[in-house]
Amino acid sequence: MDRFRLGLVLHPTRDVSEVIAIVVDWAVRQRMSLAVRAEDRHRVPAPVEPLPADEVAAASNALIAIGGDGTMLGALRSAVRDPKPVLGVHVGKLGFLVEVEPPDLPRALDRLAAKDFTVERHSCLACDVCGDDVVAFNDVALVRQPGAGFVNATLAVDEQQYGYYRCDALVVSTPTGSTAYSYAAGGPLISPATDAVVVTPSAPMAGISRAVVLSPEETIRLELRPGSGPVAVEMDGLVIRDAATEGAVQVRYRRDAGLVVRLDPRRYQERNQLKLSLLDLPLLPEQLRELLPESLRRQLNRRELPPPR
Repeated sequence: MDRFRLGLVLHPTRDVSEVIAIVVDWAVRQRMSLAVRAEDRHRVPAPVEPLPADEVAAASNALIAIGGDGTMLGALRSAVRDPKPVLGVHVGKLGFLVEVEPPDLPRALDRLAAKDFTVERHSCLACDVCGDDVVAFNDVALVRQPGAGFVNATLAVDEQQYGYYRCDALVVSTPTGSTAYSYAAGGPLISPATDAVVVTPSAPMAGISRAVVLSPEETIRLELRPGSGPVAVEMDGLVIRDAATEGAVQVRYRRDAGLVVRLDPRRYQERNQLKLSLLDLPLLPEQLRELLPESLRRQLNRRELPPPR
């Protein structure tokens, strides 16, 4: 890899042309190479080299994920065999992984090229889904088909049977994924600094009814029981198997499987705290004040000063 090359990972449907233009303009001025998967060649200008999808990450020094959390997860999965730093550019809604807004992108690219950033290491779930090997950075879920019964599955940890579930969905998540589907199903928030796996049932009707937190060293096996309704298996929200009525999902925890670029870790954490507060964790007024732009904080401080005597 002679020249510094960035691989572009694009949101599949959103218009990301404005962000692509910023990246291409920067790359031309810096004499950097750009690559994108061949399927997206019609979405990028000529300087961007199209490559087979499974070669983009391997041929790049770093990846730029342009979209939301789903795009970031896709970029991390694409580089799981040889992890590369992934910088997330926000062109989405409520995202927990992405950090950079489009106006801040040129400066972020300068810092990326200069290696002036920290790396946030992410674990993944290495899963055997009925014989197919897949990875998930947020979660893997067994989900019932509406009107066709329920998820009915047993739980085994290191080959020791622990019980069964009868529920609408069964979610196995990483600490990063604990803020996603697992959280919506009533699971706990797990610190990203913790190595753990969470198994959370959604709308349980029988069997295990609470979230279970397991060690990263343990192997988890969920096996459909006879009489289970047809189940879809989702990996990071993508359906990878549909209408299964038998089979098993085996899950192992893998550390340091993904590298996320952080330019301002403290500010990123504060923004995520605010996003969580919008969901279910209300902040104190002084914490909300700290998240305001500095100019607004100064205005509020002036207004609250006592009048001169």
